[in-house]
Amino acid sequence: MKAYDVLVIGAGPGGYVAAIRCAQLGLTTACVERWTDADNNPALGGTCLNVGCIPSKALLDSSHHYHNLGHLLPKHGIAIQGATIDVGAMQARKDKIVETLTRGIGSLFKKNKVDALYGTARFAAEKTVEVVDATGNVTETVTASNIIIATGSVPVAIGAAPTDGKSIVDSEGALAFTEVPKRLGIIGAGVIGLELGSVWSRLGADVVILEAMDDFLATADRDVAKEASRVFKRQGLDIRLGCRVTGSEVRASGDVAITYADKSGEQHLDVDKLIVAVGRRAYADGLQPERAGIKTDERGRIEADAQCRTSVAGIYAIGDVIHGPMLAHKASEEGICVAESIAGQQPTFDHRTCPWVIYTHPEIAWVGQTEAELTAAGVSYNVGKFPFSASGRAQGAGETGGFVKILADGKSDQILGVHIIGAQASEMIAEAVTSMAYFGSAEDLARTVHAHPTLSEAMHEAALAVDKRTIHI
Repeated sequence: MKAYDVLVIGAGPGGYVAAIRCAQLGLTTACVERWTDADNNPALGGTCLNVGCIPSKALLDSSHHYHNLGHLLPKHGIAIQGATIDVGAMQARKDKIVETLTRGIGSLFKKNKVDALYGTARFAAEKTVEVVDATGNVTETVTASNIIIATGSVPVAIGAAPTDGKSIVDSEGALAFTEVPKRLGIIGAGVIGLELGSVWSRLGADVVILEAMDDFLATADRDVAKEASRVFKRQGLDIRLGCRVTGSEVRASGDVAITYADKSGEQHLDVDKLIVAVGRRAYADGLQPERAGIKTDERGRIEADAQCRTSVAGIYAIGDVIHGPMLAHKASEEGICVAESIAGQQPTFDHRTCPWVIYTHPEIAWVGQTEAELTAAGVSYNVGKFPFSASGRAQGAGETGGFVKILADGKSDQILGVHIIGAQASEMIAEAVTSMAYFGSAEDLARTVHAHPTLSEAMHEAALAVDKRTIHI
């Protein structure tokens, strides 16, 4: 039986980062991962790298290039006739990116002397874990002074649309289409549904998104959600709110008949493919945490405090398997904090400054509170807003949609929230995160020199607008 200082369960963006940091701090470390690739070979990186964040962004980028051929480049005087899509080549590029990065994690493990153990982990006792292969046989039993659970999440399944891997798929299946469906249905207008809808819509699919909630992007700032709805509909996404899917049938031809209810009653929709993207749930299946005395909540999540400590001393949980937003970078930062805590340090992770990003086009990104949240909390605030249409760089690039919006405390001027919809929003939000991490004010941003011409000048102008002294609008 092998013994380690730290055993990490799961090699996704939370687990592999935690394992590497533990090893850097001189702790003997192993990491268990159950994921296998299409050829049934072990693969590190978890959902994010294999069938999530990375492959979806690769396809988003490819589809964006194709879309630009017909919509943006002609305005630049660049005309291309007869452009075609090779979905196979597009998928091969995506797969190569995933392979390169998963191998990269393996190299990082070797460099940092992290032992990779392949199989499914399950607790045998409080600090003892068995590694089980695909046939159910225990291949290794290991003990560790400290254990970090980073098992992530899986797509939520619904009875009204059970996936079959062919006609009805989850987010993983939607990344593996071999051709562009003519009619594509998506259940769920959240982050995953919008990103996948964007990919296949740009490539020519007629996309209908059915969302059960009456509010679009309920977690986002209302101004951002309103602008996003307008832009996406103009792009051709048919987003139908207040629609609850009640049934689906895969016909002999392979197409799917959907039944759903809206305020007008029962409705019907026929599509060639249906993607179920109604969210994700914490994944601890087969882990048997009760054997170690670890508590879980009613949603199957591992119970953990603000320092990611479970109910058992020396056992931690991070990422999607615990409370909080399911974000890869949240998991990574929690992993680093836990590793440093185990090593005797006193790290901090301010969840207040954890950014959100939706990789549509235009992109959507935000950090901190929304106007609705501030109003509900009774906090006085000032608003500064600046549209990209007034940005010289945005005009030159032909990317004039969207805006930057800053919310600052009405008394102290401390930045409480920043909301962006526009090109490169995912990159621009980092400046807001940094400012908020140091409890910066709108005045601080307003007095920071921004290079001209850049998209980030919109952040500068929005900060000026908080004090009603914006220059370029």
